[in-house]
Amino acid sequence: EEVAEAIRQYVIFYRGAKLPESMDDLLKGLPQGSHQRMILRASAAIDPLSEDGKWRLIKADVSTLGPFARRVQNYNGGVLPTNPNAIFDRWSGMLTNSLNTQLDSDDEADDFDIVTENQPFIGVASQDKGKSVIAYYGIENHSKWVFTPLFRGMGNSNFVRPQPQPVQIAPPDK
Repeated sequence: EEVAEAIRQYVIFYRGAKLPESMDDLLKGLPQGSHQRMILRASAAIDPLSEDGKWRLIKADVSTLGPFARRVQNYNGGVLPTNPNAIFDRWSGMLTNSLNTQLDSDDEADDFDIVTENQPFIGVASQDKGKSVIAYYGIENHSKWVFTPLFRGMGNSNFVRPQPQPVQIAPPDK
């Protein structure tokens, strides 16, 4: 989740014109006056489940990001959540028109190329193909968990934010 937040800050800083191409881009931080503003801790740049410690970089294309988007959509009752910022709509828009809602098995890991640097990316995933102990968006396989700033907005239009209720104060006893 920390990497997804760092990607979000990076993309917003560059107004959607540039994606990070390596974890080093996120570790360097963003220019702020004469200094760099840190957006990612070094320990978060390491995939704790992979042998080499490198995250798999997820391209912003249908073949790479599409399966995760479909799983999120299925988990969310057929609705793909919106994005927290309109800058991200350019990437999720291409996915929305290409998704099918077929369910697939989360028991088996997807076949994927392991790319860990020199590629523009909108998310990261573990290289580990093992089954997880917990579910992330209903997904129980580490390699299918994609940490991305996409799909972080309101998911279901039936969501109603709880409103604070006034507290009733009893009159003091005499």
